Order: sequence, then structure tokens, then C-alpha cells
Amino acid sequence: MYQALYRKWRPQTFDQVVGQQHITETLKNQVKTGRLSHAYLFIGTRGTGKTTCARILAKAVNCEHPVDGNPCGVCPACRGISDGSVLDVVELDAASNNGVDNVRALREEAVFTPASVRKRVYIIDEVHMLSASAFNALLKILEEPPEHLMFILATTELQKVPATILSRCQRHSFRRIDTPDIAEYLEYIAKQENFKLSHEAAELIARLADGGVRDALSLLDQCSASETIDLEAVYSAMGLAGNRRTAQLMSGILDHDTDKTLRDFNSMWMDGKDPATLLTELSGLLRDTLMTHVAPKGARSLISGGYDDTTLGELSGRMTTEEIICAMETVQKYTASMRESTSPKTTAELCLVSLCDNTMGESIAELRARISRLELQISSGSFTPVREDTHPAPAEEEPERYEPEPPRRREEAYIPEEDDLDPEMFAEEQPEDSFVQRGGRVEPEHQAEPEAQPKTDVPAGEPAWKDICAKAAGALPMDIKLRLDDSASVRGKIENGTLRIEVVPGFLYGRFNRQDVLAKFSEAATALAGKEIHALLSELHDEPRPQRSLDELKQFKEVKFI
Repeated sequence: MYQALYRKWRPQTFDQVVGQQHITETLKNQVKTGRLSHAYLFIGTRGTGKTTCARILAKAVNCEHPVDGNPCGVCPACRGISDGSVLDVVELDAASNNGVDNVRALREEAVFTPASVRKRVYIIDEVHMLSASAFNALLKILEEPPEHLMFILATTELQKVPATILSRCQRHSFRRIDTPDIAEYLEYIAKQENFKLSHEAAELIARLADGGVRDALSLLDQCSASETIDLEAVYSAMGLAGNRRTAQLMSGILDHDTDKTLRDFNSMWMDGKDPATLLTELSGLLRDTLMTHVAPKGARSLISGGYDDTTLGELSGRMTTEEIICAMETVQKYTASMRESTSPKTTAELCLVSLCDNTMGESIAELRARISRLELQISSGSFTPVREDTHPAPAEEEPERYEPEPPRRREEAYIPEEDDLDPEMFAEEQPEDSFVQRGGRVEPEHQAEPEAQPKTDVPAGEPAWKDICAKAAGALPMDIKLRLDDSASVRGKIENGTLRIEVVPGFLYGRFNRQDVLAKFSEAATALAGKEIHALLSELHDEPRPQRSLDELKQFKEVKFI
């Protein structure tokens, strides 16, 4: 009967455990000297050897002929524990036996002396899953255990274990196993099993295992259906796109070529690749690019995706730190939302479109990335203006613009000569003692100064435009907020119960022409005015200056010539 590789190659001695020498040496010395603890707590991620070391320790303390702290594996105790026939070594899964009744039953059995071995050993896996009442029931027997009793607890989440339990156990932390160690172990097993495993494929499987030997053996077992286990065989078995295609996808994103990027993605999707896996691979590439960008000296040891230095160097040179971080946040955001999406493919496509068009985002990270990109372009001299709207309004719809004549400078203002004036215009108003002297000084009669009145376009009782802007600023996008004080680009006033917002045509007009933005202005105006006010957007054009007319000369009726 076929047996899975992770079961067939489970270590039987401490010396066979991979990558945990700091723990196995300590346990071997305790077995040799007989200075054993009554309770152990093994901590670490999945597949790092916690349960394996617990079983080896249970055999070692009961072995009749231990060899340098290792169980011999041939005595009745070792063989019985291995095949599960020794009832004094009990392995419990706390995830399914987490109630207080289960622990009470364990306490009642634990007081009895072992029947066939020296010590009764309880291995409790995933101990953090026990309930609070179960932990309290376990606490008493951990505090004062019988001489023949040993507990070995294992957990992946130390923070969920009560401090009262931790203080009564000897703790050992299992670390993630290095990729080279796992790859070497896989090559050894492949040789024993007569698999043709390439070194690159072994490294890829080791990276995918994320520091766990059990996961690595399971992946190797999955790939063993191929006669030769190479990179393509692993990509196919794991549903991965591969480094080359992922880098090609990233290159299209940096070129802002949305069409090419979506076609590449669709090709991978048609090949059976999972959209979530593709985004995960893209996130891994961005992560390695970031490591190359911010830590170039130690990048090789930090890289986890197996990309070559040339690819990472090229991508790193085309992106700023802010852009890389922004892209990673975008990918992670869409990857998280994919779990609730009815169409993962559509979600992945939205992610790629957002990455290609980096002007769409409004978050702080995305705005910082834009600023960083502009600074880089300006410093390198490759700055290009932002693309204008590709769909301008038809020419026939544009309002006719009145072209005024250039205004005269103040010092050259026109003063009419006496001959240019109509004498009848002043006949009724001229006093008898007045006279006009050609070329004389023109002075207006002394009149009482009118009371100063504030200049405002706001009707009485209506909020001012600057107050509306201040009220709505907190809910507006950053680029709109920064342009509110620019009266040459944005203006607003309330007329007949409607907030009329005028914006210059172009990109800024498109940013204002959104329902959510206009709604924020409407809400602010309504709150200030105490009545419902709707916002209306229109284009802002330069107002034409009217030419001076002869009617303006009537002002000279009030002028006295002396």
C-alpha cells in the first residue's frame, strides 16, 4: 500500500530532524542525563517538527536501550509507540477535544501508573484550542504531576495559551527551516525514491513550503507524477504562472500598456491559472523588487521568489520606493476582496487596470507615489505633461467668445478734450461762475464720501463659497482640496437656492464632475444654509471686458472744469 512521503519519511530519531539542532541537542542531553521536565511546550509554525519531536521524545524516555539520547527503534517500547499499540502514550488533538470534560477524563486516567513502559506521556497538539475551563482543569495536574507522568504540548499560537500554563512548562521554539536545508533534504529523498528532481525545482518547492518540511514533502509527492520534476512540472502541478510570465506581466504594467497586460493575464487564465495565485505571485515579485530597491547589499539573502538579479535590477530601476509600496498595497487590497467576490477573474482584472493607470487612485500612498514619480521625471529631464481628455467637446457646442480689445494702461487712460464733448450735455448743470480752461486741471466737485460697504457676491443669509469649501474639505480628495483656493480655476456662489460651481475645462473639470464630489459640496452648503441646496457644475471661461462707450462720458456731468 502506498504511503505518503511525509509519513514514510517522518524522522524516527533526533538526528534525523532537519533544521532544529538547537532543540534536538537539548532534548538529547536531557535524555542522557535523566534531567527531564514533567511538561514541555513546543512552539512553531506548521510542518517544522513539533509533533515529530514530541513522538521521538516519548520514545526516548521509554526506550530500553537509548543511543546517545536517541531511541533505538528496535526495542518493544519503541516499536509499540511507533505503531500505536502502547496505550500509555496518548496523542490528543485539542481542536476536537477542547472541552472541560475531555480534560477531566484525562486527569482521571493520568493518576494510574503505566502498564508497559516507564512513563505515561500525553501529547496534546494545538493546545491553544482548549477552552478556558479546560485550561483550568489541566492546570492542577500540570502543577503537581505524578512521577510517572509527562505532558508534551504543541501550539502554533503562543499568545492564546494562558500565562499560568506557560509558567509550568519548559518552552522550545521551533524556527522556520532554511530553504537550502529543505532543498537538500528533498534531493536526498528524491534520490532514495528514484525521482528525477532538478536542483531548481527542489529550491522552488522549498520556497513554496515556507519553512515547513512536511509541506515540502507533500508538494514533492504531488509533483512526483511527472517522470522528470523540473520547474515547468512544478509550475503546472501548483497552478503557478512562473517567474518569467510574472515578470512579463509586471513589465506591461510599468509600460502602462493596459491592453498587453490584460491579454497576458487572459492567456494565463486560459491556461488554468488561478487569479488569486497570480496576484500572490505578482505581490511576491513586488516584494523582492522592494528588497532590491531599499536593501541592495543584502538583497540576495532577502529575496524569496528566486528571481535573477537582472530582472529585479531592471524593475527596481523603473520604480520608486513609494510606487512599489503603493502597488503592493493595491495588489493586497484586491487579493483580500477576492474572497468575497463573485468573479475572481474580474477582480484581478480591476487590479491590473488600477496598476496600469496610476492616476486613478486617491489614497495617500498613491498620491505620494505620483509625486515621487514626477520628481524623478523632472530630475532626469524626461518630464512629459499629463494626458488631456481624449474626447473634447464638439466645436459647435462651444459658446462664442467675445474678444475684447486690450485694456489701456492706467497712466494712459483716455481723458476727452473739450472739443470732443457735447456742450449741451453740461448746459443745465454748469454754474454761472464756472469756466473751462483748455488744458486746465480737471477736478471733481467735493462730495461726501459714501459709506464703505463690503464687496460680496453672496446674497444676504447665504453661506460664502470659502465657508462651503472649508466645510466640505475634509471629505474631498486631496487634489480637489488643493485647488479650492485657486480662484482662477475654481469659483462658486449661491444663486436662487443653487450652488453654482465653475471649473476650468480639462482634467480638473473631470475630477469635479463626479456625483460623490458634488454631493459633498451640496451637503456642506445645505448644512451652512439650513435649507436644501443642490450643487450645479459648469465650465469657467474668462469673462470678456466690455469696451468703453460714449455713455461713460456722462460721468463728466459731475466734473467741474476750471
